[in-house]
Amino acid sequence: MSTASESGGRGSATRAVIVDDSRFMRTLIRRLLEEGGIEVVGEADDGSEAVDAVVEHDPDVVTMDIEMPTMNGIEAVEAIMDEHPTPVLMLSAHAEEDADVTFEALDRGAVDFVTKPGGEVTSSMPSVKRELVEKVESAARVDLSADTRMSSASASAGSSASTASASSAGRAGTATAGGAKSEATASSAPTTGGTDSTAAAPAGRTYPDAGTLVIGASTGGPNVVERVLSGLPRAANLRVLVVQHMPEGFTSRFSARLDDKSEYEVREADESERIGPGEARVAPGGHHLVVSGDRNGRLRLELTETEPIHGVRPAVDVAMASAAENAAHPLCAVLLTGMGRDGVDGMGRTADAGGHTIAQDEATSAIFGMPKRAIETGRVDTVAPAEEIAESALQYFAED
Repeated sequence: MSTASESGGRGSATRAVIVDDSRFMRTLIRRLLEEGGIEVVGEADDGSEAVDAVVEHDPDVVTMDIEMPTMNGIEAVEAIMDEHPTPVLMLSAHAEEDADVTFEALDRGAVDFVTKPGGEVTSSMPSVKRELVEKVESAARVDLSADTRMSSASASAGSSASTASASSAGRAGTATAGGAKSEATASSAPTTGGTDSTAAAPAGRTYPDAGTLVIGASTGGPNVVERVLSGLPRAANLRVLVVQHMPEGFTSRFSARLDDKSEYEVREADESERIGPGEARVAPGGHHLVVSGDRNGRLRLELTETEPIHGVRPAVDVAMASAAENAAHPLCAVLLTGMGRDGVDGMGRTADAGGHTIAQDEATSAIFGMPKRAIETGRVDTVAPAEEIAESALQYFAED
């Protein structure tokens, strides 16, 4: 089984099984992967055959189409996780309906997704190959047991969370400042992927009029980001910025999912908007998110299409560094699971500015790359499992 080590694997090329009902697409993906040094050990044209191929070949990673006959991609992900747990990378088209299905696949156990390559040969094919190969390599190194540990920890706290949820649901729902959702609305939000849907502020705890929380994540991050957002009570008065490595076309759906699970008003960020307490914004795919000012408790946000940082756009470093420079205190930066070093400099800049820094621990990180590198710099104040990150941030922001 794959581990969280970024240099892990079996001492040889990453081994993949390709699943797609199109022979042409399987041939194209095979060519792109093999040119990138990935060993393709098997193919399947539907979900049922995919399960058999995974059991037979024991690959490091599976690339999975969504729409297939007999057994679709989501059903295949569930079957693979039940019978032979293996990291699955979903191949998703740029369409809203595919975005929704892709997030459902992540809920069922898929570790990441990548935009499905087009059939035509174009000048952009080298970048398509690079992205596909990088995503496959990253997915192959995911520690699937991290999600199990996170879910187990969540389950052990289930009774207290249920009590808090019932209490929150019983309160009258009224509109709050900054356009935030009512508590009653937030309490009734649906849950998926094991995340909690409500967050009750501890009795007697008070918060500043406005604090800033910047969250960065990559592979394995969506469900953890959901968990953190769902754990933030509106009473904390936070302005929340989320940078999740995710392609254009998917961040708007990701924002909607977060909005369903949070007491905060969550949307994809717009150019030159201002946000206040109780509002959260997600960096759009293909754009860096920049904090350009903080006046009267409202952050001014800008979007840029400058060069990718660490090969990604949006980059966590950009959002964290700009918040450290321009956001008023209190300021907290959180770095979650992911491969590489994006966010490491941003965490350091936050610490230099007098802010608080939190990194996800190894046990609950799908890939302990970004947080590990930040911890190694000595600039991380708190290392916490996924289920405790929201509370760790709230403890920092609390004035009592």
